[in-house]
Amino acid sequence: MRRISYRLGAAVLATALGLTGATSASAQHPGRAPRAQVWVTTVDRSELLHQRAPVAFGRRSSGLPTIVVDPARAYQRIDGFGASITDSSAAVLSGLAPAVRRQTMRELFDPRHGIGVSFLRQPIGSSDFTAAAQHWTYDDVPAGQTDFALRHFSIRHDQERILPLLREARRLNPRLTVLATPWSPPAWMKTTGSLVGGRLKDDPAIYDAYARYLVRFVTAYAAAGVPIDYLTVQNEPQNRTPSGYPGTDLPVRQAAEVIERLGPLLRATSPRTRILGYDHNWTTHPGDVAGTPPGEDPETDYPYRLLSGPAARWIAGTAYHCYSGDPSAQTALHDAFPDKGIWFTECSGSHGAADPPAKFFRDTLVWHARMIAIGTTRNWAKSVVNWNIALDSTGGPHLGGCDTCTGLVTAQPDGTVTTNAEYYTIGHLSKFVRPGAVRVASTSFGTTEWNGEIMDVAFRNPDGSTALVVHNQNDEPRGFAVTVSGRTFEYTLPGGALATFVWPR
Repeated sequence: MRRISYRLGAAVLATALGLTGATSASAQHPGRAPRAQVWVTTVDRSELLHQRAPVAFGRRSSGLPTIVVDPARAYQRIDGFGASITDSSAAVLSGLAPAVRRQTMRELFDPRHGIGVSFLRQPIGSSDFTAAAQHWTYDDVPAGQTDFALRHFSIRHDQERILPLLREARRLNPRLTVLATPWSPPAWMKTTGSLVGGRLKDDPAIYDAYARYLVRFVTAYAAAGVPIDYLTVQNEPQNRTPSGYPGTDLPVRQAAEVIERLGPLLRATSPRTRILGYDHNWTTHPGDVAGTPPGEDPETDYPYRLLSGPAARWIAGTAYHCYSGDPSAQTALHDAFPDKGIWFTECSGSHGAADPPAKFFRDTLVWHARMIAIGTTRNWAKSVVNWNIALDSTGGPHLGGCDTCTGLVTAQPDGTVTTNAEYYTIGHLSKFVRPGAVRVASTSFGTTEWNGEIMDVAFRNPDGSTALVVHNQNDEPRGFAVTVSGRTFEYTLPGGALATFVWPR
């Protein structure tokens, strides 16, 4: 397990992780055959984003399965890759010794000396991952009271820990994109008077107040130095029975009512902020179907309905999660609405209660490599976002919800920080695929259903370099070839390994 400790200098750690020189991968020596730089992570952790010797392209054919990369065939433009600085993550990071915290933030966000996390999804108010004693929003009033004028609105809760970390992340990576998502409107707007479960009251005044509440958040965060690029109106709107944490059953009709009011307000006050719809699983979870009130439609085609209605003119695209279905749902929606984007916005690593660390590192690495790092991007995702960026060694703190979740990094009781599989599945993308890159065509033999073959995804960076992310699904080593513009190299990856190859224009 890789540990981040203030006793290691940043340059020493970067060398140990094989992270130095990533931005100079396009450098070539005159007269030599073009070469691809190579970074590898293995399931046994013997290599963790380890930079291997480069491999040279040659003018030869190969009898191995061949990945043909065609930079002329372009697909979606990439916003970035990352996770969420939840209230829990902020508490964990803020609790580190100052030198360890600075180094951990650098290893997370610095594009050269770290993995260059370039996308954050931030909760608007409380989620299950909160370090507070009770759940909260930015406009809580005593039971039975209302605040339609939003006189009590305040982001004071975030000013101590969350916002300073977000500003530090933006300093380390100025290309950082931020998406914001609420887990619940204030309780006074809801049918239950509670943040946990219930719906928005079916009242135009409530829809209007909620839209203004979201805009107040956007403008307050911008004033605090954290502009919001994307906004959704509800996390997991079909999760009707959240387990002790904020959640809201938001049917399509109510989502559209809010968006129809939110769109014009954002255009007037924060035109950079774009609305994303849905923000839930690839397919409706069976538990969500079972929790549908009697006689109501479970709306298993939720994103299709939302993009087919008049609110669609305010929606840039659709956000997806990983907890039901598979990434092919993204392509199906893209084919139906090709002018709308796809963003992948949440998937948490997790483990069985008795799983040893070696097992859940391996299991998380191979599943996330196949389904998330490669599966979502080959199915039009403009972002890949895990859940918590940092948790403690117990998988917390949290208030309700998941008790076996893992973050990109873990703060250990001795004050050090260790990296998890998600650090590497995100890092194999975020360090080498820059914001503004475009996915390009490449042959892939593996599938998200697992067939034991080599699978991959390729991107052309703004500087013209190409990054190819390859995963060996099989437990045994697999050889393959890569061909670009008539030049080819051959390579063998250990079983389960994840690799990134980078070559110049």
